[in-house]
Amino acid sequence: MRILLCALVVAGGSVARAETAAPALEAILRNVRAAYNSSQAMDYMRGAYANDRYFTFPRFQATADYLKEEMRKAGLRDVEIVGAPADGVTQSGFWTMPLAWDVKSARLEILDSSLPEASRLLADYETIPSSLGMWSGPTPPGGVTAEIVEVKKSDTGRLGQMDLRGKLALTEVNPANIKWLLVKAGALGAINTFTENPSLADGRQWVNAWGDDGWAFTRRSTPLLCFSITPRQAALVRKLLARGPVRAKAMVDARYYTGTYPYVTAVVRGTGPEEVLTLGHMAEQGAQDNATGVAATLEALGTLHRLIEGGKLPRPKRSIRILTMGEMYGSMHYVEHNPERIRRTVAAMCVDTPAASYDLAGTEYSFYMNPHVATDFTDAFILEVAASHLRSVGRPWHEKPFTTGTDTYLAEPMVGIPTVWGYSGSGVETHHNSEDTPGRVDERSLRDISVIDAAFLYYIANAGEQEALWLARLSESRGYRRMLKAVEQSGEHLDYALERETQAVSSVLRLVPESRREELRKKLAPMIERLRRFRELQSVRAVDRERIMPAPADAARIIVKRKRFGTIPLDDLPHEQWGGFPSGAWAAIPTIALYWCDGHRNLAEVARLTQLELGGTDFDFVGYFRFLRRHNYVDFVE
Repeated sequence: MRILLCALVVAGGSVARAETAAPALEAILRNVRAAYNSSQAMDYMRGAYANDRYFTFPRFQATADYLKEEMRKAGLRDVEIVGAPADGVTQSGFWTMPLAWDVKSARLEILDSSLPEASRLLADYETIPSSLGMWSGPTPPGGVTAEIVEVKKSDTGRLGQMDLRGKLALTEVNPANIKWLLVKAGALGAINTFTENPSLADGRQWVNAWGDDGWAFTRRSTPLLCFSITPRQAALVRKLLARGPVRAKAMVDARYYTGTYPYVTAVVRGTGPEEVLTLGHMAEQGAQDNATGVAATLEALGTLHRLIEGGKLPRPKRSIRILTMGEMYGSMHYVEHNPERIRRTVAAMCVDTPAASYDLAGTEYSFYMNPHVATDFTDAFILEVAASHLRSVGRPWHEKPFTTGTDTYLAEPMVGIPTVWGYSGSGVETHHNSEDTPGRVDERSLRDISVIDAAFLYYIANAGEQEALWLARLSESRGYRRMLKAVEQSGEHLDYALERETQAVSSVLRLVPESRREELRKKLAPMIERLRRFRELQSVRAVDRERIMPAPADAARIIVKRKRFGTIPLDDLPHEQWGGFPSGAWAAIPTIALYWCDGHRNLAEVARLTQLELGGTDFDFVGYFRFLRRHNYVDFVE
């Protein structure tokens, strides 16, 4: 009991000191809430949705043109549209840029005169764009007639050996996940019946990936047809199939071409060379995912510009940059082509799938942290900003660990921008669905994420030594909570937590000039010492509940040297050559392990750190990294 009380005194003292600096953040939040323009944010959302809902590359350009003009109207500076190559060949990191695609019309109709005309029409792109999968191949000018054959989830294991030549596969799973198998089976195309929400009987799941071996369609991909139908229509087709063969006519007027994948960037100028960054994804078909992300980030910067110009907030030390782009592909091109600016960017916030209804379960905001290799003061700070604002509106929220698959990869060491993510999509019933329309956007949620984004960005943009100390104290306080959790896992987890939380406290050093860092480091030393003492006090309570799987002996002799930044999606490697390993675009273990590879740690240590972050696993670390080396994605240090 005495040991626990001592620990609480140490932690409590830090909390008290941290709270004394809270009024500065509260003042920023009050100003932002007062200046935030809800109707303007909703207009931005509708403006982005108007073209992006068609998800073609000419429409993406129209959205970029719209956003460029709105950024100028909002008073932002250095507004620029950049055209990343959409040639299906060029890579940023190891991600192959998509091939540009356009479509004029597309229809899918059952050939059965006994059905009412309205029931025969399964898909019409001009009426409901997500009737057609993104990057669907074209048909000959007169269309094609084909038999529909059902492919059930249980068929997936043998799908590559099935004979689907000239047939349309009615798929129970998202066809994007099995496209390479459909290609092997010789299918003409797919009719998607998968949906994340079967209760949306007349909603169509958006099929937004159509590469043979990755997300985007590239020069190596096969131009299969792809349609998406509603649960109600799927039930009808299955009923007809139970009676006998069903034929349909497909007509798709589409083309692939070498073009550009545009993104837009602008700033609220600061007084110094450094920057903070916010990212929102354009080029998505939904209002919530992700026209609201674009709207939230743009109104956040517009609000800050008005406050600065009106004298309510001083011009910050650092510029505040907005980047609206295609998810992953746009930001990777930006990172690759702006290395000096990236080095000057001290923090970022990604806004993806916000603004879900207050009145649906599971739509509370979740804030995702940095990967442990990049544990940072921004983790504690985004939680403080969220708590401060959401308390004022009576809204719950959640803290979540890092997850891969979106632009939070910016935090990884080869990029080096600590990046948090605000998200309300876990309970959004219309995610990637044709029902994700502007009428379902809750302007209260849109306000919340925009206000949080603005306050997060501005505080860091204007942070100096005093703010850095306060941010360090926030990190110290969170560190005690993290170590208390680690005590319940194992002594090794407790030691690991101390390393990560010490790293978070020290991360504030980048907020002050090089000439002041030694002085600030001295002021941080007592916080780090308190964390160390706390670890000593708690060590007697550690219970080894979570086991770390030992690495094979040869792992200690392997040191991985990375070649490029970002994850490794394997989109330039035929699926048959993957050797059973997952794509590094989405899988947590290979992604986190890759981030821990710094050219110095051996693979045994990488495996240990990965398990301390994610939990015990029997993943074949040695086999995976040998596979990557064999295909020239990484090198081994000799």
